[in-house]
Amino acid sequence: MKHRSPGDKIVSGFAYVYLLLFVIAAIIPFMTIVSTSLTDERYLRANGFDLFPHELTLEAYRFVLGRGSAILDAYQVTTIVTVAGTLFSMLLTTMMAFALSRKEWKMAGPISFLVYFTMLFNGGLVPWYIVTTKYLHLYDHLLALILPYAINAFNLLIMRSFISTIDNSIFEAAKIDGANEVQLLFRIALPLALPGIATICLFYAISYWNDWWLGLMLVSDRELYPLQLLIRAITSNITYAASSSSNSSIAAAAIPKEGVKMATTVLTIGPIILLYPFLQRYFVKGLTVGGVKG
Repeated sequence: MKHRSPGDKIVSGFAYVYLLLFVIAAIIPFMTIVSTSLTDERYLRANGFDLFPHELTLEAYRFVLGRGSAILDAYQVTTIVTVAGTLFSMLLTTMMAFALSRKEWKMAGPISFLVYFTMLFNGGLVPWYIVTTKYLHLYDHLLALILPYAINAFNLLIMRSFISTIDNSIFEAAKIDGANEVQLLFRIALPLALPGIATICLFYAISYWNDWWLGLMLVSDRELYPLQLLIRAITSNITYAASSSSNSSIAAAAIPKEGVKMATTVLTIGPIILLYPFLQRYFVKGLTVGGVKG
């Protein structure tokens, strides 16, 4: 067993303390959100927020799931966009990353530079909006929430780095056996780059799930509102939740306002929290490999 010097122990101790404080700082807000969503509104008004629920109630969740049909519609829209968008983005990203990783292709370097260039500069918001709505006709359509985020330059470069780590002799051997480029991609590159695929898949899924900006810019039909945009509307104006209720006689004052805000937040982050543990072992490895090879 390797002997550790006193200095190493001190550094490790500080590292553990720092990580512990970081974990506490990350957990406390989440505990407060869950606690608030389960606490009676009158207690919140009288005593404020707490880490643990008091006067336990599910009224906020009953309102969100039972009366607010718009929440369920937004959940459906966001789920469809996340699943379809992630699959579509992964298909495009892996194919382009494979092409850019091929060292024998002379245009791989210049095109990689153009991809990186888009991370530094863009055409601006107004030209983007004109092209998206006037020429591509992506307005009040489900595709408006998917196509603008089809390929992310950062994710593409990470995926390219993953595929570049695969020994070229494997591809050469497959070519000798008669494999074409499509077979090289789907039978060799993708299985060997599984950690990278899982990492980029998680990035895309989180991006689609958390996005509200495309909905704000390109959607006016409330039936197409993504979940995050609806939560933004509820947070900024709680009376919107009352107007979307199936019982229009409910007064806005009777709604557990703080509880509804926190309940919608819990419902929003829940799927991502459940998804992350299954991809965690790939996630760290994916970031490490993608970060050390350019």
